[in-house]
Amino acid sequence: MKTSLEEAREQSHKDTVNVLQGIIEKNYDAEKGYKKAMQDAENPALKNFLKQQAVQRSNFATAIDKELRDLGEAPKESGSVTGSLHRAWIDIKSSVAGNDDEAVLEEVIRGEKASVDEYEDVMKKNTLAPKIQNVLQSQLRDIQGTLNRVKTLEDIS
Repeated sequence: MKTSLEEAREQSHKDTVNVLQGIIEKNYDAEKGYKKAMQDAENPALKNFLKQQAVQRSNFATAIDKELRDLGEAPKESGSVTGSLHRAWIDIKSSVAGNDDEAVLEEVIRGEKASVDEYEDVMKKNTLAPKIQNVLQSQLRDIQGTLNRVKTLEDIS
């Protein structure tokens, strides 16, 4: 029979794993979204920025992958259904908007704001190990930095 402390540890482990699985999935989605946006963008500086962001999100996923493996868990290996829908929506919007860079940037801003909200929500609602909290906090700062940079890129489109 398990003690309540053992049960609490197990629940904490499950909660942490669920949080990290959700975050890794979102990063796969963001990486694919950036790659798709890169194809739609016209401006070479914007294409390069989007490529850098796709690489950054791949690195985020790798970091989360490591945390999950350190917890003895197998990470998810693909994005979410919602992410696929978002990418399809970008396709539709791009075709309607004539693939203009402004429409691409608007979608990037929308996606990054959603990422910021998700990271903040996860960190507020969950008690995570300091190491994991630090990884997520660092990624959140990078995403917020991306949002600020996208706003300056709006001037070039």
